Amino acid sequence: MTITAIPTVTEGRLTVRGKVVLDRVPDNVVVSPASSGSAFIGATSTTETSRHVFTLGQLEGYRTLCLFRFNIWWMIPRTGKSGSDIPVETQMILLEAREDSAFHDNDVEHPTTENTSYILMLPVLDGQFRTSLQGTPTNELQFCVESGDPNIQCSQSLEAVFINSGDNPYKLMNESFKILEKHKGTFSCLENKKLPPNLDWFGWCTWDAFYSDVHPQGIKEGLESLSEGGCPPRFLIIDDGWQDTLNEFYKEGEPVLEGTQFATRLVDIKENNKFKGIGSDSSCENLHEFIKAIKEKYRLKYVYMWHALLGYWGGLLPTSEAMKKYNPRLVHPVQSPGNIGNIRDIAIDSLEKYGVGMFDTSKILEFYDDLHCYLASSGVDGVKVDVQNVIETLSSGYGGRVSLTRQCQQALEASVARNFKDNNLICCMSHNSDYIFNSKKSAVARASEDFMPRESNKQTLHIASVAFNSLLFGEIVVPDWDMFHSKHATAEFHGAARALGGCGVYVSDKPGDHDFKVLKKIVLPDGSVLRARYAGRPTRDCLFEDPVMDGKSLLKIWNLNKLSGIIGVFNCQGVGCWPLKDIAYDDPTFLSKPSYLSGHVSPDNVEFLEDVAGENWTGDCAVYAFNSGSLSRLPRKGITEVSLGVLQCEIYTVSPIREYNQNVHFAPIGLIDMYNSGGAVEALKYVNDPSGCTIKVKGKGCGRFGAYSRTKPRYCLVDANEEEFEYNAENRLLTLKLPLCSQDGSNFREINFVY
Repeated sequence: MTITAIPTVTEGRLTVRGKVVLDRVPDNVVVSPASSGSAFIGATSTTETSRHVFTLGQLEGYRTLCLFRFNIWWMIPRTGKSGSDIPVETQMILLEAREDSAFHDNDVEHPTTENTSYILMLPVLDGQFRTSLQGTPTNELQFCVESGDPNIQCSQSLEAVFINSGDNPYKLMNESFKILEKHKGTFSCLENKKLPPNLDWFGWCTWDAFYSDVHPQGIKEGLESLSEGGCPPRFLIIDDGWQDTLNEFYKEGEPVLEGTQFATRLVDIKENNKFKGIGSDSSCENLHEFIKAIKEKYRLKYVYMWHALLGYWGGLLPTSEAMKKYNPRLVHPVQSPGNIGNIRDIAIDSLEKYGVGMFDTSKILEFYDDLHCYLASSGVDGVKVDVQNVIETLSSGYGGRVSLTRQCQQALEASVARNFKDNNLICCMSHNSDYIFNSKKSAVARASEDFMPRESNKQTLHIASVAFNSLLFGEIVVPDWDMFHSKHATAEFHGAARALGGCGVYVSDKPGDHDFKVLKKIVLPDGSVLRARYAGRPTRDCLFEDPVMDGKSLLKIWNLNKLSGIIGVFNCQGVGCWPLKDIAYDDPTFLSKPSYLSGHVSPDNVEFLEDVAGENWTGDCAVYAFNSGSLSRLPRKGITEVSLGVLQCEIYTVSPIREYNQNVHFAPIGLIDMYNSGGAVEALKYVNDPSGCTIKVKGKGCGRFGAYSRTKPRYCLVDANEEEFEYNAENRLLTLKLPLCSQDGSNFREINFVY
C-alpha cells in the first residue's frame, strides 16, 4: 500500500500519511485536495442557515496543541490527548504523530522528537463564513461555520478547515500559510509585508503610567527620566486618554456605573482639552506643537496614538456635530454562541446593553482618513488600533462578520498607507480568524492579553501565551508582546522574553520609576534594541507540554539572529492557572509546587540553525549562558542541564563554531551583557594572508563583546584601534570592550581578531 500525505476519507476514516486522524467520519464530510499534500475539509447539510455545527469524526490517540479564544478578544493555548480537550472557539490544532503511535513516555529522561510528524488543522474563512473548531465530551471533533448575519445563509461549506502535515512543525506552519495565501487571496504572509521601523527602537507607552489620565507634562517627565538614565525612548505610544470623548451615562459627583465606561463615545477626531494649551508651556498650544516639542527635545523618531477600531470603545457619539458626517447610529452587539461559550467579557457585555455608535459602512475609509490625516498633520507617525474584534458582533445587516471585518481592515490599512510614511500600525484585541485571514498589510499585532502589573498570577500566563500564540500569529505579523515594567518583581522575566521574542520592546513605567540595570540588558545607549529575526516560539520538545500547570515542564523559546541562535528557558510553573482549566486539587503536582525545576538545553532546540551557520561550521556550537556566564562547546545534539526557580529564567546564545584551519575555531557570541547577545553580530568574514589570518566581525553597540576561540589571538582591533582583551584558556572565552559610540555616529563596529 502506498502511503500518501494527502488527507483522504475511506470507510469512515480520515487518514493522513497512513495514520487515522479521525474515526467515524460522517458521510456528509467532504475532503478536497489543495496543493503540496494539503486539503480542505468541509461538510454539507440539507438546510440553509447562518450557523452550522458539523461533526468531523472522533479524535483520539494523539497529543494535541490547540489555540483557542478564551474570551472574545484573546487566544491562549491548551494541550490534550483527544477531542474532548478541544474548547469552543479553537483556531488552530496541531497533532503530534509518532511512528509508534504511542504517547510521550514520561519516564524517558531526554525525550526526542525524531520519527515524529505533525498534522495541522486550521479553521479558515470560506466565502462569507468563518470557521472554528470544537470538541465534545465523547471526543468528537466538530467545526462551526457562521456568517454573523441571519440573512447570510448556506447549506454547505466545502473549504472550512485546512489540513496539512509535515516533519517540521515550524516549516509546516509556514508552508501552510503560503498555500492559503495563494489560494484564498485575502491576506498576506509576514514575509510579504513591510515591517515598521520602530520595531528596532526602544519605546515607552503611557498606559500603565497614567491610564486614561495621561497628560502632556507627565509624558515629558517620563521621556526625561528614561533619557537621563541612559535608555532614551525613540518610540512613544500615547495610549487611551488623549481623545475628545463623552460618557452620556456619567453624572458629575456620582460614581461611575459598572460597565458604562465602555459606552464612552468619540465626540471629535481632535485631541481633548488636556492637549490644548499646555499650561505654562506657551509654545505648545495643541497636539501638533506638543509632538514637535518632544520630538526635538528627546529625539523621538516615532510617535503613535491609540484609538479603537470604531473610534472609541463605545464608537462615535451620534449626536456630535463633528461625527454626523459619518452617519453614526447606535447598534447593539450580538454575541455568537462561541463568544459566550468560554468566558464572557464585561466590555462586550456592557456594549450589548448600552450600544455602540457605528459609522455608516460607506464612510469607513472617510472616517479613518480624516482621523489619520489630522494626526499625521500633527506630527504623529502611526497608530495602535484597539478593540478590533467588536466588529464581529455588529455584522448583522452588514453582510456578515467576514465581509464587515474585511471592509474595516482594508479601509484601515489603506488609510495608514496614505497618511503615514511607513506601515506604522499595531493591531490589538484582534485574535479572531476574521482578522488573521483578512490581514493584507498590517504587520504588527498584539499576541496576548494585556500585561497586568498588579496581578501576580498572570505573569507566567502572559509569557507562555505569547510564545504559543506566535506559532499562528508569527506567520502573518510580528507578534507584539505588549509593554512591561522595568521596576517590577517579574521585570527580568518579561524583559528577557521580549529580548528573544523578535518583537518591539517598550515599557510603561511611571516617570522616574525605572530599573536601568534591567533596561540596559535590552537597550543600547542610542535607544536601539537587539531584535531577533523571527517570532520567538516554543521549542519542538515543548509544543505538547503545559509549561504553566503540569508542575514539571520548563518553557523553552527559540529564535535566530543573523549568525547565531538564542534559547530562553523560563520556569512558569506554580504561579498561575489557565482560564477554563480544571485543577485537580488532590493531584500532588499542584500541592507540592517544587521550588526548582530541572531540564536540559541543546543546540538542536534552535530550528534552522544550519541556515545561519555558514559553510565552515564544524557541527559544534558555543553555548553561552547569560546569567551564569558559563561557556561550553557542545555538538548539535549535545545537552546542558538547567535548573530554575519559579519565575526565574536563563538565556542561551548558541553560536555555530566555524573552523578556518586546524587551530582557528571561532564563534562570535556578541554583547554578553545584553539578553540577546548574538543580536549584536551582523556579519563575519575570514581573511588569510602570509602574515596570518584575521577574523573580521561587524558588530553593533558597545560594552563587553565575547567570542569562543579555540586559540588565543595575537591581538584585537576595534575600528582599527588595538584593544586589550582577556582570554580564558579553560572555556576558550575571549572578551574585549567595545567603547561607547557617539550618538551622532554609526552604531556599527569593525572588530578584527588577528591570529
